[in-house]
Amino acid sequence: MKKKSLNVKKIIPKSFKFNEILKDKKIFETYKEFAKNFERLNNTNSIAVSVSGGPDSLALCFLVSCYNFKKKIKSKPRFYLVDHGLRKESKKEAKTVKNHLRLKKIKLKVLKWKGKKPNSNLQNLARKKRYELLFNECNKSNIQLLLTAHHQDDFYETFFSRLLRGSGTDGLSSFTEIEKKFIFQKKIITIVRPLLSLNKSSLTYVSQKVFNFYIIDPSNKMEKYQRVRLRKLIINLKNQGLDFKKLKLTVNNLASTNKAMKEFVDFNINENVIINKKRYLIGSKFFSSPEEVVFRSFSNLIKKISQNDYPPRGKKLMNLIRELKKRNYFKATLGGTIIEKIHNSVVLTPEKTKKR
Repeated sequence: MKKKSLNVKKIIPKSFKFNEILKDKKIFETYKEFAKNFERLNNTNSIAVSVSGGPDSLALCFLVSCYNFKKKIKSKPRFYLVDHGLRKESKKEAKTVKNHLRLKKIKLKVLKWKGKKPNSNLQNLARKKRYELLFNECNKSNIQLLLTAHHQDDFYETFFSRLLRGSGTDGLSSFTEIEKKFIFQKKIITIVRPLLSLNKSSLTYVSQKVFNFYIIDPSNKMEKYQRVRLRKLIINLKNQGLDFKKLKLTVNNLASTNKAMKEFVDFNINENVIINKKRYLIGSKFFSSPEEVVFRSFSNLIKKISQNDYPPRGKKLMNLIRELKKRNYFKATLGGTIIEKIHNSVVLTPEKTKKR
């Protein structure tokens, strides 16, 4: 019987040498900015981190681990990576990311999107499925904070994407918030974006120095995707003087306007809607408010009664509101809701779904 070769070196996982790494001035400044954002949160002892394997999310893995080390937090974050299975390489990439994190004593769990994949609207549906898998895992572990690696460059892309889509102040300003709450299976999960004030180049630098590794998504170069075309546009706009602080100021002003608008919406609903668990009765004065107030009020009601994470598309909702204003009798379904008008009153009830 042949002896096993003793020349094969066993790679032993080692923790980060945080103090040594933070001697790098650029990494230290990035950590300080992250820590400033992270300290605002509540219950940072129970968190999950969404990992893609890209430079942004790997930097986030290090920064969270570093924060726990510096603050002497004993509870360990959970780290999740969603393998959509949309590319042949995705399974291998997920395994590679898992192995690299394991070498730094970070335990990564890979969540797989199983079943048949759609042929159209793929990116949007993949995003929804990703959050569904992540939220489900958070609920299993009773975790309420989910960290994502969205950064300054994502802020630019989201703003211009929504601008092109014709979004109002709500859509244009919502991405400025570091925290955003969602209800999933009757539990509240807060998505946290602690890197929103950092740019991609800084995060790439951290990943390169700390891990000497990250995954490059080939779709980032495919111009068939809007986000790729927007990145090129944003580079040109930056060369023409587009500045993050100035754009952030503009968006903050929109957020202030949006806050005032929400007060009008709340007043409209409180004054003109009778609500019980499965039936909303809307009075005629509801539709006398300005168009934007009516639109948002109706959108909120449909989202609430259907218990969907997102309201229906704006164009469909506007068309429905126009029909309700001009007809005495009208019935339709939208966003999991049955809408029926009889004379001057409108009734909303949840649409019954077939049991599988």
